[in-house]
This record gives sequence, C-alpha cells and structure tokens, in this order.
Amino acid sequence: MPSVIDQERIVGILEAIREKEEINNAINENLSDQIQAIYSNEFDPTTHTPSGILADICRYSSDRIPVSELSVSTYFSTENMQPNKMGSVDATSLPSITQTTGCHKGDVLISNIRPYFKKIVYVTDDHCGCSTDVLCFVPKENQYSAFLFGTLYMDRFFDFMVAGSKGTKMPRGDKQQIMNYPVVLPDTESLNLFNGLIGPMLDQIATNRIESSRLASLRDALLPKLMSGELDVSELDL
Repeated sequence: MPSVIDQERIVGILEAIREKEEINNAINENLSDQIQAIYSNEFDPTTHTPSGILADICRYSSDRIPVSELSVSTYFSTENMQPNKMGSVDATSLPSITQTTGCHKGDVLISNIRPYFKKIVYVTDDHCGCSTDVLCFVPKENQYSAFLFGTLYMDRFFDFMVAGSKGTKMPRGDKQQIMNYPVVLPDTESLNLFNGLIGPMLDQIATNRIESSRLASLRDALLPKLMSGELDVSELDL
C-alpha cells in the first residue's frame, strides 16, 4: 500500500479530476436551462398559438448502423442516458445484435421507457447508434436541429409524452401521439436568430461532455498505476 502521504496525494489528483467533471456538468446544466428559457420566451405553445405539430419539423430515424462500428461512447440506451436531462455516460457494453438504429449529428435522442425520467441527448457525433428503447428524432432540415432540441427539452413536451404513454410498470411513449405535439413554427428570421443564440451553447455542451468523458477515462487509467506505485507521486505538493 502507498504511504498515507502518498495516498493523500493520489486522492488530490483524483479529486481534481472529479471537480472538473462536476464543473462541466454544472456548466452544461446552466446552458441547457438558458436554452429552455430562450425557447420558452419565443416558442412556448402555452403562450403562443401553435402553428404546426412536431411531425412538421422532424421524423424518426430509419437508418441502420452495424454495432461493430460503434463504441461505448457512441451507443445510447436507456441505461446510459441520464435522468433529468443530464445527458449520458459511456455505455457499459454494446448489444449483441448486428445492427441498431443509426443517429447523426444534430439528431435528438429521448428514452421511450418511463419518459417521466426526462432522458434526452443532443447527438454531437455523426456516427452513433441507439437501442430500440430510444427514440431518435431527425430534423427534416438542418436548420431545425437546435430548434428541435429546444422543443423536446421542454418539460411540457415530457408531460405530453407521459400523458400518451402506454403501460403501467414500464410505460412507453406512443410514437404516433408524440408526433402530434403542438409546435409554434418559427419564421426564417426568428429561426436564424434562435440558431445564432443556441448553436454556440450546444457546441459548448458537446465540448464539455467530450472533455468529461476523457477525464473519466484518464481517472480509470491512472488509479491502478497510482496505487501500484508505477507512477511516482512522492514529489507532488499536497
């Protein structure tokens, strides 16, 4: 075992990584709340008259991708998607099937099991996949990507999804009912202004998530080396 002093140094290293991950999560939560606030101000169907439905701006993904082309960081299921709109973590494993639903950058994923958990992910990689328990919403046009995320991120959308879900123990959203969700369709000028505000926020969220994933991998790789003494910490300041 490392000496007590070296153990304290090891804890300090791991604690610094954990704190940075927490900072990234806090920033992303704040950015997501800002997105919801901006969307609510301009497009909330409770304060503005709906002019369309969800099906006008998106569809469900029909693409397929070989599981062999995915990794634990590009595969999404209801297990590794986090509740309360906290994004996702790396999957613990990949499914044993040969193919799954394909997802691309700008798509929005929502877990269809127990939708009241509010599991939502904005896809930032162009080569991803998700399980059949996850709905992959594809914007009909690229400029609707940020707007689609804002629409689906709303608590009101999840309430609508829950109201139409089927089943008691493991309720699932009704895919047809979901596409009838009322939407305030933006004009071109409003959409461009919204994208100009929200686009950089989504880019920052993606950057923070990538960094947190790398930090987690670094922590897992460092721990056995630090504990075994393979990496010397004796010269580090406490």
